[in-house]
Parts: sequence; structure tokens; C-alpha cells
Amino acid sequence: MPPVTIVLQASASLLVAGAAVLASLGMAWALGASSNSPPFAPAVGANALPTMRAAFFIGTFAALGALAQGGSISETVGKGLIDGVSISPLAAIAALLTAAGFIAIGVRTGYPIPAAFATTGAVVGTGLALGGAPAYDTYQRLGLFWVAVPFVSATIAYVTATLLRREDVPEELSVSLLSAVVGFVLANVEFTFIPAASGTGTLADYLSRLLGGAPALFGSYDAFAFGTSLVVGVLVFVFVRREMRRSVDAGIRKFLIGLGAIVAFSSGGSQVGLATGPLEPLFDSFGTPGIVLLGLGALGILLGAWMGSPRLLQAVSREYSQLGVRRSIAALIPGFLIAQTAIALGIPFSFNNVIIGGVIGSGLVVGSAGVSSRKIGFTVLAWLGTLVGTLGVGFGLYRGLALVVGA
Repeated sequence: MPPVTIVLQASASLLVAGAAVLASLGMAWALGASSNSPPFAPAVGANALPTMRAAFFIGTFAALGALAQGGSISETVGKGLIDGVSISPLAAIAALLTAAGFIAIGVRTGYPIPAAFATTGAVVGTGLALGGAPAYDTYQRLGLFWVAVPFVSATIAYVTATLLRREDVPEELSVSLLSAVVGFVLANVEFTFIPAASGTGTLADYLSRLLGGAPALFGSYDAFAFGTSLVVGVLVFVFVRREMRRSVDAGIRKFLIGLGAIVAFSSGGSQVGLATGPLEPLFDSFGTPGIVLLGLGALGILLGAWMGSPRLLQAVSREYSQLGVRRSIAALIPGFLIAQTAIALGIPFSFNNVIIGGVIGSGLVVGSAGVSSRKIGFTVLAWLGTLVGTLGVGFGLYRGLALVVGA
């Protein structure tokens, strides 16, 4: 092959790879601008936090979550949705453009399009166009999780809202107990910066290994890890209880802001893989550490939240202000728990599913879900249409791009 031809082919490959990186950055920007607003919307709606400060916090915490927890979902999206082939840079471009286009349609029409559904369908479509085979085991796992999410979210929100409304349980105690649960769970979530025997580690596991380990309670989870989790939960309980005793309303608002920060962090960890996953094979081929790819996604989410989330944040906060502070807490608790479960399992999912389920569950306590059944029906149809539509569009778009560039 003539040297000129080799140089031209290498240049074209680099251009396609660069375009794929830009598409990933753009997708991350869109996710930061649209998908990370719900965690802080209740605090804005309750006048506990100004809009611009909330947007700053959204970007900061979501970006940190992307760096600290985004690896598992990124790997699933990039390598687990199709068998037999690797997602090429051109296929990544087609998948990311398809997903971003459907999300934009959702924003335009007012029906939230789950980014996880859009990205999953688009990646599967482009993978099939590449000649890959369906990864049925992965699809079954994703489908079961997605179907369960709204029901689990509604149940957790209902139980939480019921606890907060009980007259025989003082609010300072009920809110403090909820904060203790959040602290206990935080001690058991995985972070990339915590060393582990293999993969990422948790605070509870790390301290247990430092102490020499203890008899296992179940699986590899031992008494020292459980004790560490209890200590973290008690410390959070004591802090929130002290704030609540000073002022119940101020304490609840501080808890709402803290919960928003944790959920935004979890959101970044669960969403960044939707933007970075299609680039996993490309970065692996260059031997690039995974943290570099996550850093690219975190940067996009940060810029998107800072630049694009204030307007959406104001719109979403108006809906949350109608819920009230306590129902908002009840709607966010399942968001945190389900997001961390999804991250641990490496399952891409959308916060839209969780938040809608949480709002419905917390609303059932007062006898009304506060959400139009007609709109719920349209939303479910939009979700199903997203999966089918992105699969078809992704397939066709990749084939079209491949014809244009001669791939």
C-alpha cells in the first residue's frame, strides 16, 4: 500500500476518533444540562437554595460522582450490550447522535426521554449494524431492573412519606433516622479512590481490612464492616438530630440540601457511562486508563450543569414546590438507594423512572399521586418508543455514515 494512502487512512481514522470524542463530550454536556436537575430541585422549590448556587452544586457533585463511581456502567454500555464485535468510533458517533437526538425531542415535547433507554437502544442498534449478536442475558437483566424501578421507588417513597407524616413520631427523630440510613448506605458504596483487593472498594470494607478483618456475617461482609457502617450512620444521625433540635424547619432544609448533593453525586455516577460507554473500546485500544475517559465525561457533565441546568432547574423546582419539603425528601430517598444499586450492578438506568415513581409513591400517602394518569401513559409509551426508535435509527444512521466514509 502506498505511503500516501496509509497516511490518508490514518488521518481519517484520527478524524473519526476525534469526532467520537466530541460526540461523547456533547452527550455528557446534554446529560449535565438535563438529567441532573431533580436532586436539587426540591431545595430550590423550598427556597433553601438559590438557583445559580444549586446549578453550581449540581455540576460539582455530579462530576465528582462521575469520576468516583462511573466505571461500572460505562463498561456495561461499551462492552456488555452487544456480543461478537467492539463498538467502533464511527458506531459510537452514530449511537451518541441518535441518543442525543431523542433526548432533545423529549425536551422539546415535554415528555422526559430516559437517557438510559435512548443510549441502550442506540448502542444495540449500531452494534447490530456492525454485525454483532444480541446480548440476551444483559437485556434480561436490564429489563427486569427497569420494570422494577418505578414500583420499588414508589414503595420506598410511600414508606418514607408515611414515616414523615406520623404524628406519634417527632420530625426531628424521623428525619434523623432517615439520615442515619443514608449514612449507613454511604459507608457501603464503592468508590474508585478507595483501594480494594480487586476493583473498587467501600469505606466499610477498607476499614475492616485495616483492622485485620473479622468473622463474616454473610458472604464477604464481616462484623468490622457492619460496625463501620453503624458508626457512620450514628454520626450522621447525631449531626442531623442536633440541627433539627436547633430549628426543625432549618434542619429539614439542610437535610434536603445534603440529600440533594448525595443524589446528584449518585446521578453523575450512574449517568456518565451513557456518554462514555460507547468510547470504551476506543480508549482500551490506546491503553488509556479508564479514569481519563471518566474525566472526559465528568467535564462534559460539569459544563452542561453550569451552563444549561438553571432554566430546567427553575421549571422542575416549581413542580417540587407543590410537593412540599417532606414529600420531596420521600421522592429523593429512593433515587439515592436505586442509583447506588444500579451502579453496584453496572446497570444503566434513568432518574426519570425513579423520580416519577417516587412522586407517585409519596403522593399516595395523601390520597393522590399528583401526576396525571394520562401523562403517565404517554410517558410509558414514550419510553417504549425510545427503545425501539433508537435501535432502528442507530442501525440506519451507522449504515449511512459507513457508506459516506467508506467504512
